[in-house]
Amino acid sequence: MVMTDPIADFLTRIRNACMGKFERVDVPSSKMKLSIAKVLKEEGYIKNYKLIKDKRQGILRLYLRYDVENVPVIGGLERISKPSCRVYVRYDKIPPVLNGYGTAILSTSKGILADREARKQKVGGELLCQVW
Repeated sequence: MVMTDPIADFLTRIRNACMGKFERVDVPSSKMKLSIAKVLKEEGYIKNYKLIKDKRQGILRLYLRYDVENVPVIGGLERISKPSCRVYVRYDKIPPVLNGYGTAILSTSKGILADREARKQKVGGELLCQVW
C-alpha cells in the first residue's frame, strides 16, 4: 500500500497516542519526520525522540510529554500544507498559532524550522503544520 501523505500519518499517530495517554509512539522514520521531531523537542512538546535502526527505513520513537495532571502537552496538531494544496508563506506573513501560544512548523531553504526561528532568520517556506 502506498501512503500519499506520510506527514499527515505521522501527526495522526502522535494525536492518537496523546488521546490514548501512551508514554511513547513509534512511526516509520524519514529525514523530514526526524526534523519535525527535533523541532517538537526544541519547542517542548515531546520529552525526547530516538531513531531505531532496522533492516528497512528505521523506526522513529517519540516519548510524549504530559503535565502533572496527566494531560498531554500537545493539545492539537493540524496539517496545513497538503500534497494536493501546498501552502507557502513569506517570513513576515507566517500566521501566529493561538496568538503565539502554539507553533507553526515550516520547511524552508535552511531546513525544517519553527515559526519563531524562521522569523528570526527571515526565511519563509512551506507551512507544514501547526502544534498547540
